Amino acid sequence: MKLTLLDAETLGGDLNFDLLKEFGDIVVFQNTLPHEVAEHIADSNVIIINKIKINEQNLKNAHDLKLICVAATGYDNIDLAYCKAHGIAVCNVVGYSTHSVAQVTLAMALSLYTHLPEYSAFVDCGQYSKSGVANRLTPVYHELFGKVWGVIGLGNIGKQVARTAEAMGCRVIGFRRTPDEDYPCCALDYLLQNADIISVHLPLSKETRGLINEERIASMKRNAIFINVSRGAIADETALAKAILDKKIGGLGIDVYSAEPFPENHPYTALLDLPNVCLTPHMAWGALEARQRCLNEIVLNIKAFYSGEHRNRLV
Repeated sequence: MKLTLLDAETLGGDLNFDLLKEFGDIVVFQNTLPHEVAEHIADSNVIIINKIKINEQNLKNAHDLKLICVAATGYDNIDLAYCKAHGIAVCNVVGYSTHSVAQVTLAMALSLYTHLPEYSAFVDCGQYSKSGVANRLTPVYHELFGKVWGVIGLGNIGKQVARTAEAMGCRVIGFRRTPDEDYPCCALDYLLQNADIISVHLPLSKETRGLINEERIASMKRNAIFINVSRGAIADETALAKAILDKKIGGLGIDVYSAEPFPENHPYTALLDLPNVCLTPHMAWGALEARQRCLNEIVLNIKAFYSGEHRNRLV
């Protein structure tokens, strides 16, 4: 059996892929450009991808391909309809990054709410030592205690974020398609209008693409913190950037983008170095423990497939 990993670089340089050798020969590409995909998978039985786009154009000559394993929960980069029609199984990984993403979500909220980078910079540059004053309390910061945290998407990650928010003394309200037994749910517009912190934890789909549009962004509180750690295209990035520049919302924490990495002409380039903006390079999912858990789950998915079991199967 031949296994091919197409974009190992996106999984970090510290994972040992020898776990996959029990299935056969493993070919590891650090990265695969779009025009290289078809060639790299031509004679593969199993391919493992993270961000690579898989579609009819690069699958049509992969006649030996039986299984696609995506090293992620989201699978919007895979043409499932084509795979189903041509008997190619697809598996994702569920729940591996819950604690990692929740941790980064909370870290963003704490950093933006507390202005820690600015206070730290004041000390690092020597101004604190020269000030002659024992403490500094500007910029003014606020407690999370008593604030309303709106969680958009109450899946595994959303619920973990809700629990951490509650631990900080926040009142949690949620938005999801079906009612939730653990947290009060409300209409999306109500959540956006009333929450002090808003975090998004949704998959990208036809229904969620552009869900947080310009009108909804305009309805947020002027001091609201908006955090997106799910998929960039769920929110109108141009409208978010404008809301920050026009001081219509309080802060922005973003780990995901509609184009990754985002280009130099992206709306967020106007926000670089602003103290109320935290932009990170799609890293929230990737604590070492989460990435190792993801690899272990892929191994189990492959074992299950060749044992005739349906495990994490999308098609």
